[in-house]
Amino acid sequence: MASDLTVSRLIAALAESGTKALTAIRSARSRARERVWALAAKTRPDAGGHVVADIDGVLVIAHSEKQDAAPTWKKSFGHHPLMAFVDHGPGGSGEPVAALLRPGNAGSNTASDHIAAARIALAQLPKPLRRGRQTLIRTDSAGGTHEFVNWLTKRGRWLSCSVGMTITADIHQAVLKIPASAWTPAVDGDGHIRDGAWVAEIGGRPLTGWPTGMRLIVRKERPHPGAQLRITDVDGNRIACFATNTKNIPIAELELRHRRRARAEDRIRNARDTGLRNLPLHDTAQNQLWLEIISLALDLLAWMPMLALRGEARRWEPKKLRLRLFSAAAQLIRTGRRRLLRFNNSWPWTDVITGAIRRLDILPNPGSPVPTT
Repeated sequence: MASDLTVSRLIAALAESGTKALTAIRSARSRARERVWALAAKTRPDAGGHVVADIDGVLVIAHSEKQDAAPTWKKSFGHHPLMAFVDHGPGGSGEPVAALLRPGNAGSNTASDHIAAARIALAQLPKPLRRGRQTLIRTDSAGGTHEFVNWLTKRGRWLSCSVGMTITADIHQAVLKIPASAWTPAVDGDGHIRDGAWVAEIGGRPLTGWPTGMRLIVRKERPHPGAQLRITDVDGNRIACFATNTKNIPIAELELRHRRRARAEDRIRNARDTGLRNLPLHDTAQNQLWLEIISLALDLLAWMPMLALRGEARRWEPKKLRLRLFSAAAQLIRTGRRRLLRFNNSWPWTDVITGAIRRLDILPNPGSPVPTT
């Protein structure tokens, strides 16, 4: 393993090349991603005919003066990167496709930054997925801006979107006018009715100025015990709203799909456990490369389970992977012109490790064509 000084010198040398190193790394990641997804076949993120990318901001605290470090909206000091992750669904984890370093005082709902992050994310996807309704971009209310939604739905791009919306006065008044019969029970991840939650669709004035075909869906839910009430609550129920351009799907399913955007928080936690807890260098160009290195590590931590692990192991986060797989003791044996890796049978996850090695062993060698099915 390289020393801290060696890593620092390497990143400094790469940063001196301007955007060339960054472009080369992103291009290599995109090509590798396309091959891994082809090898994954039925477990690839777009196996169901669509792919979901979640965009979310991250606050990274700085404990010393760094370039572009600034006070954040949470009254801390540091940077405010914008990241995007491809969601692997409930049976897997996710992989990063964009990491845009921004100053700490960057706005949460800056449309130009969301567009830049979306461009980086789309460039990481296989070419057939870079435009069209099969690609869904999800964000919280920070992405609910006219400029960003117009960019996503622009003619020729035709991306699907599901963006959170701030509860404005127009939306609040529209919610008050929804008749009781128009509310539909919300559902949970298993398709069962979600107790104490309902969804409805509203139109009219709140959609003025938004692209044609946008749908505005609102959810009301009884606050959890101890939750602080808000002025926008209706009849004691917490109100949340999002907009989407997806048609011909029941609003309860659309609301569940949007609520699953919360899995991006798990991906951010994984990123913090893989180097995003702080930015160790001074210059912005160097720390942007550090973000790419973190993304490379997260790619490997997502691709290995997708190709080699099955069941609950596919959802293991970096800490569990390090404890159960990467730190397992083994003995390298040379015999009969062969090299064997012998694991301890008493290790609880030896079967998981050997099964993963067998699955990786039958994959085509790098450079050889991927077999078609």
